[in-house]
Amino acid sequence: MNVFITGASGWIGSAVVDQLLEHGHQVTGLARSDSSAAALEAKGVTVQRGDLDDLGGIRSGADQAEAVIHLANKHDFSDPAVSNAAERAAVQTIADALEGSGRRFLFASGVAALAQGRPATEEDPSPFHGPDSPRGGAENLAFEYVDRGVDAISLRFAPTVHGMGDHGFISVVAGVAREKGFSAYPGDGTNRWAAVHRVDAARMVALGLEKAPAGARLHAVAEEGIATRDIAEALGRAFDLPVRSVSPDDAADHFGWIGSFFGMDLSATSAATRELLGWTPHEPGLLDDIAAGAYR
Repeated sequence: MNVFITGASGWIGSAVVDQLLEHGHQVTGLARSDSSAAALEAKGVTVQRGDLDDLGGIRSGADQAEAVIHLANKHDFSDPAVSNAAERAAVQTIADALEGSGRRFLFASGVAALAQGRPATEEDPSPFHGPDSPRGGAENLAFEYVDRGVDAISLRFAPTVHGMGDHGFISVVAGVAREKGFSAYPGDGTNRWAAVHRVDAARMVALGLEKAPAGARLHAVAEEGIATRDIAEALGRAFDLPVRSVSPDDAADHFGWIGSFFGMDLSATSAATRELLGWTPHEPGLLDDIAAGAYR
């Protein structure tokens, strides 16, 4: 299959590209820099230059592909509205290009805020609607196209997609620990974060491309929930730092922008995804990666 992928050189996208090539697919990757283009070309990927603001280029890539995987995101946490608007525009552009074709459209989403007081499941619909909501309400927008001839499939990633060289949320928490001289967790540290290794996540995406039906919600989750206290203690051991609780009221001041996320309970299951795809995560867990030096 000829697959067009945005975010092809990113943390998750680069691992997805490797899996797609292993599965025998032809890949065209969107690249915004010379270094990203060179890295993709070295793998045998066809490069299309552009970024999320180049909607004409994104449409062109989708028009020429047999399937699209959309993983790029601006991740502008200083101004979420910018990221939300770009995400909605990209999803709208791709879905319009694929409308009536029966082609597959896999897009990145997340497990945050899907459920309260319990792990989120694949049965939980996204509560986000409209352009002003998180991710611009892109999951519900994409699913509107299922009845319009687009095989839309949501890729809901755990908040932590880890591995050696991870520069995501946990790397930010680790950086705060080094800066402050102690590793902290919010409140009693019992709120939990789901996690998945990037290679396991990439394997799930490749299987989803080949097996998932239109309208599927896939959970890239290997560990249902790791207590934030356990994460902080693992970072403390890795950096030889003391571990302390921080009041939830002080979390934003201590952790910065990530404080509001680190205080949330973001647990989720992936039982339905595993059964549907025959997917079994087998890479190291988050605490194992921390101990092995992933955030040093």
